[in-house]
Amino acid sequence: MYAFCRVLDPNSGLPKYVLINWTGEGVKDARKGQCAHHVSSMATFLRGAHVTINARAEDDVEPEVIMEKVAKASGANYSFHKEAPSRFQDSGPQGPVGSVYQKTNAMSEIKRTNKDNFWAQTEKDEEKRRKEERAKADDERQHLEKERKDREAKEAGQREKRDKEKASQIDEQKKYQQKQDSTTKEQEKQRYEEENQAAQKKGIKRGESVEKANEAASLISQRASNPREMFKQRERGITPSDSDVPSVRPVSPQPEPDVDDGQSRCEYEEQQEEQEEAPLPQEQVEEEAPAAHIQVAPKEPAQPEVEENNVEEVTPDETPDKGACARALYDYQAADDTEISFDPDDILTGIEMIDEGWWRGYSPNGHFGMFPANYVEMM
Repeated sequence: MYAFCRVLDPNSGLPKYVLINWTGEGVKDARKGQCAHHVSSMATFLRGAHVTINARAEDDVEPEVIMEKVAKASGANYSFHKEAPSRFQDSGPQGPVGSVYQKTNAMSEIKRTNKDNFWAQTEKDEEKRRKEERAKADDERQHLEKERKDREAKEAGQREKRDKEKASQIDEQKKYQQKQDSTTKEQEKQRYEEENQAAQKKGIKRGESVEKANEAASLISQRASNPREMFKQRERGITPSDSDVPSVRPVSPQPEPDVDDGQSRCEYEEQQEEQEEAPLPQEQVEEEAPAAHIQVAPKEPAQPEVEENNVEEVTPDETPDKGACARALYDYQAADDTEISFDPDDILTGIEMIDEGWWRGYSPNGHFGMFPANYVEMM
């Protein structure tokens, strides 16, 4: 329930409007919340209320309580209706009114004039000082601006000079790099040509060595008699008939080959085979075949016919089946039982070129197996 009433303020005697919101104690809490929302709407509808009272019981709407709240709500504690009426009544004439005229004092006027001139002069001096300060500030600002422009121009010149120097250095570096690249390319081209020529020469030498080895093998297979057998027959006391051996001029003995020098053992065998194409007498064969110390494979069976005093004397024809020979250029370790191992400068014999990249032959320890072709050089 709502009430809107008009009362007089006990302090000022002015009319006041009071809005009363009544919500009983038996009202449910949910309903109380809804009524609280309606108070603002009712205050908007009943405009002009000076005091709003939320009443819960009859004691809250007693006239004395309402007037007390209205008195507390007013900010004034006076009443112009209670002033005495005699205060505004005319009491008659009060006597002559005095004049406000004062006599002019010359000295005071002079002092006031000098004082005015002093302040005027002070104002002029102040204005002049302000103008001088403004002019000085303008000069200072112009000087700073000029210094800033000069500094910027100088920095721009230095920056441009530095950029030109950097560009020049970059150009020089590029030219130097191009020159280095061209020199490197020329060197690589020259090295490639030299390697190509060396490879060609090496291939030619290798082909010649193979041809010589094949020719030596063919000569060995075609010869009629074996000087080693003739030497063995002489040791046993058997001399071949003179009718079977024609007379041939004595042949000077050849120097003993050295395994460590550049001449290969295969070339030495080839020279011996060329000299043995014609049959020689038993006496000349003994002189023709000087002892040659050659490494013999340990796994080869010993010859039972040779006596103990002739073990170290081995003729070049004792190893006619060595075939093509090659010198190891690099170290190689066998990967399985079908390959052989060797060290640099080892001599491999009985070379068989079964493939372009893999060959077969005998290692210095007598093992037979395959090895890479590019690890050796034909002799």
